[in-house]
Amino acid sequence: MRTMTAWRVDRPGPIDGRPLRMTSAPVPEPGPGEVLIRVNACAVCRTDLHLAEGDLPPHRPGAVPGHEVVGEVEQLGGDTGDLRVGDRVGVAWLRHTCGTCRYCRSGAENLCPSSLYTGWDADGGLAEYCVAPAEYIYRMPSRYDDAHAAPLLCAGIIGFRALRRADLPPGGRLGLYGFGASAHLTAQVALAQGATVHVLTRSVEAQRLALSLGAASAGAAADAPPEPLDAAILFAPVGDLVPVALSALDRGGTLAVAGIHLTDIPPLRYADHLFQERTLRSVTANTRQDGHDFLAFAQDHPLRVTVTPYPLSGVDRALADLAADRVEGAAVMTLPGH
Repeated sequence: MRTMTAWRVDRPGPIDGRPLRMTSAPVPEPGPGEVLIRVNACAVCRTDLHLAEGDLPPHRPGAVPGHEVVGEVEQLGGDTGDLRVGDRVGVAWLRHTCGTCRYCRSGAENLCPSSLYTGWDADGGLAEYCVAPAEYIYRMPSRYDDAHAAPLLCAGIIGFRALRRADLPPGGRLGLYGFGASAHLTAQVALAQGATVHVLTRSVEAQRLALSLGAASAGAAADAPPEPLDAAILFAPVGDLVPVALSALDRGGTLAVAGIHLTDIPPLRYADHLFQERTLRSVTANTRQDGHDFLAFAQDHPLRVTVTPYPLSGVDRALADLAADRVEGAAVMTLPGH
């Protein structure tokens, strides 16, 4: 029996209590419709941090987190379509939907009540191998190596959907609150589409990165942007910033909250935060079509993907650095040679 190294959420709790444990486990076998993937790189997402710390309740004990996986197909289960051994593929957050509910039938499979997720409902990619359903696997853009492709699979896709949910008009003014893995990619998509981008974040290093990518301004998270915003996206999981961002919107503007977890939102004042047809909306996962659309965009528009690499043995350190805002761009676990 072949074995592999994998990180598991042992006992969810504060990251300084080391809730993850590096273990040795059998290499999983793909079932019907599944493929076994040898992991080359896996980005470390804030959602992984929420799972480790218990902000998101565990769906199974000892789960292997990681849902931004780039690797090679090593073994096929039955009925895997046109996938072949050796294909370079990506595995993202959305793992399964029922395909029959009214949400799936209407193109909103991200709202499927039976949806399942990589690294939450099934083991993910912070390991040497993972198994994934063939129907939920992506072909990866060829212009990016494995480490720089991995953040596209969640940071990129979710940011892309959040930008759509924000209803930014052509040539509009966009505010980004928080500037980590997802926001630094979303900013580039918006800039490529002709937007003016203003970044609000507490990290001075992130402010510098935002300006280097073409943002018109970069200030502290609670600052007012230099002009009213047509749209804003909240990436930081900080509910206190919701009224701040709503106040920065121009009439008719939209705030999209991109995170899966958010601290409590303080009371809103109707006249200051919602009147004049301002809109507050959430972002819930993504559809596969969002993924295909974004990855096609990333192939056609070279994105500067900023990564901070970690070895497989350093996954717990990557999460600690993420919690402390010590990561520039995206934290990515890479295996030797990738």
